[in-house]
Amino acid sequence: MAIPKKILKFLEKSKVKFEILEHKTVYTAFDKAQTLKVPQKIVGKTLVIKKDRDLVLGVIPADCILDLKKIKKVTKGKKIELASEKLIKNKLKGAKVGAIPPFGFLWKIPTFIDKRLMKEKEIILNGGDYNFSIKINPKELKNLIPDLVFASFSKKK
Repeated sequence: MAIPKKILKFLEKSKVKFEILEHKTVYTAFDKAQTLKVPQKIVGKTLVIKKDRDLVLGVIPADCILDLKKIKKVTKGKKIELASEKLIKNKLKGAKVGAIPPFGFLWKIPTFIDKRLMKEKEIILNGGDYNFSIKINPKELKNLIPDLVFASFSKKK
């Protein structure tokens, strides 16, 4: 299928440098790192988080797990949990579950990026499909994603 047109158009219009990576079908950030033969710490996994009654996107390195206490503090939520597959399918049209790109504003959802990813020269992000990813300099994300929040909310596995 490739990267959804909505996402590709947005990237091309933004004038930031990025590269589309085609790879075998993968369903996890860990498998993506293995397939692309890159360190897990540069592969971002997008988590859809239910904060009270709203959704937020959280992007953390593949070699980390979400720290619920930290994300709760960062998002100022009272109740935090991972969103169900059903909820993701209903709210994030055009992207496949497990391949959600970190562009929450396309669905009017805030996006939080873990600071660990910002330390890397380049990172690999979901592109909305299981066979395509986006390689980008994390500093470009500041120009790309309006209202992006950088915070620490992951911990090593």
